[in-house]
Amino acid sequence: MIDLTTNYLGFKLKNPLVVSASPLSEKLDNIRRMEDAGAAAVVLHSLFEEQINLESQELDRHLWAGTDSFAESLTYFPDMTTYNLGPDGYLEHIRKCKAAVKIPIIGSLNGVSTGGWIEYARKMEQAGADALELNMFYIPTDLEMTGEDVERTYCELAANIKASVTIPVAVKLNIYFSTVAHMARKLEMVGIDGLVLFNRFYQPDFDLENLEVVPRLILSSPYDLLLRLHWVAILYGRVRPDLAVTGGVHTDLDVLKAMMAGARVTMMTSALLRHGIEHLKAVQTELVRWMEEHEYESIQQMQGSMSQRSVEEPSVFMRANYMKVLSSYSLRSPRE
Repeated sequence: MIDLTTNYLGFKLKNPLVVSASPLSEKLDNIRRMEDAGAAAVVLHSLFEEQINLESQELDRHLWAGTDSFAESLTYFPDMTTYNLGPDGYLEHIRKCKAAVKIPIIGSLNGVSTGGWIEYARKMEQAGADALELNMFYIPTDLEMTGEDVERTYCELAANIKASVTIPVAVKLNIYFSTVAHMARKLEMVGIDGLVLFNRFYQPDFDLENLEVVPRLILSSPYDLLLRLHWVAILYGRVRPDLAVTGGVHTDLDVLKAMMAGARVTMMTSALLRHGIEHLKAVQTELVRWMEEHEYESIQQMQGSMSQRSVEEPSVFMRANYMKVLSSYSLRSPRE
């Protein structure tokens, strides 16, 4: 009997398949379908700092100030009063999800500043969330802000939220830190329980006819997985927080690669948007089949087996692989 169980954020999960934050989780019926299809846990869609601040009129005051000179500033944000469920609706959704399913429900907070909105971490816990995922979407554009300033902002926010709750807290990291490994260590030092690699920053496009900046959401592809494998393999066994992979997980092979790199769980959304929620069931079936064919008895048996934990100098190892990749391509002759 193949053992698919894994441990993440203190929970023993029935398998490493976790649904990442997305609009799919806004509907309670979808959460039930995810559990039925084999999801071991679900990260709910994010509650945004802007939504909470708007409720207290803080955002309104900041946006309206100076609009005589910069009127288009009001168009930067969507209508946050109608965006997904709103703060109170989000808390009620957590309660309903906990009553409807048995798998862990992970709340998601999206913000970048320290302020009153972080009190909602405690409110999510009180509503029944089993854990929290902190999703900090922030690209510094201030020419005077240093990399150290950015890291301090992240760590202070993570520390404040961790101190406000008793449930586990994971941080969804981005790849743009100058030293990802050191950032992981700093988050470990403030008590973070899990690191989710990596946040995908969606870039807007230009509409040349209307001279407008327009949103463009591009779903992930298996190619996106490579960067995640790279860093999980480096961090495995070197930091205490559990490691999760998100971005580029579409098939059972993607899950297996992430496990062997050292991840505890894999998170997916794009694959479910493409193939439907029932795709989880197909991935799990193929996962078991592959493990039987290759004589693996458990997920835990393979976790970290292809990490760089045994490599004395990971940076030298990565540079050697970089050179191998560059030399692996050969130009074909015109006749080929």
